[in-house]
Amino acid sequence: MKLRKVTAASAVVLALALSATACSSNDKKDEGSSGGGGKVKVGIKFDQPGLGLKQPDGSFSGFDVDVATYVAKELGYKPAQIEWVETKSAERENALARGDVKFIVATYSINDERKQKVDFAGPYLLAHQDLLVKADSNISKGTDLNGKKLCSVVGSTSAQNVQKSIAPKAALKENAGYSECIAGLQSGAVDAVTTDDSILAGFASQDNYKGQFKLAGLKLSNENYGVGVKKGDTATVDKINSALEKMVGDGSWDAAVKKNFGPAGYKNEPAPKIGDIVK
Repeated sequence: MKLRKVTAASAVVLALALSATACSSNDKKDEGSSGGGGKVKVGIKFDQPGLGLKQPDGSFSGFDVDVATYVAKELGYKPAQIEWVETKSAERENALARGDVKFIVATYSINDERKQKVDFAGPYLLAHQDLLVKADSNISKGTDLNGKKLCSVVGSTSAQNVQKSIAPKAALKENAGYSECIAGLQSGAVDAVTTDDSILAGFASQDNYKGQFKLAGLKLSNENYGVGVKKGDTATVDKINSALEKMVGDGSWDAAVKKNFGPAGYKNEPAPKIGDIVK
């Protein structure tokens, strides 16, 4: 009887040990180690050419996509292990808080209000508010917009900044998306489009627009793009910062800028110092 009790107890211990080993193995896969089969969910924009764009064949392209892919690689994930999740501007904080994504690379400007809700790695790009005009346009400074038609999206602070402090006599036209603004610029319905220069350069770099537009280069504001991470996840922030430093150091950052923004004549700022302004 004593022998049977010992044997049964041993079996229970063995079963628990095997169960713990299995859980440990699965956890390791979820972390995306190089040998694991886990996935990582990454938030990007789906509708911004040159930054985050979903192609008709289901693939993704853009500077943010290239940055996110590089970061994921350094975290232990292969491209096939990345699950891209569309994170529109209004939903970015919620997506991180709910755990819908591990991190977000989506023209996510770092500011004090957002830092109360999420943590940031980076910045990985310094953009500026600018104007996109036709290649033969004589608009070269903000005040030239007085009496001109300016386009931006509904609720854009960019257009409001221009009207309030630069060109109060500019006629503002608001559309649902920047694609409509760019089409209006092409047709002559508007004289200029305003938002971040990186976004404008991405649209202007599309094959059907190449050579038609130029950036005015006005640098109307500073927009430091960061990688959004769930509040309190300092370990992931540190890993992403290390990945970004490596991307800048090995030349991959410069190559991604040239590939995604080059056709628009985008005069980018040098890579920002990683870790600045994020705390």
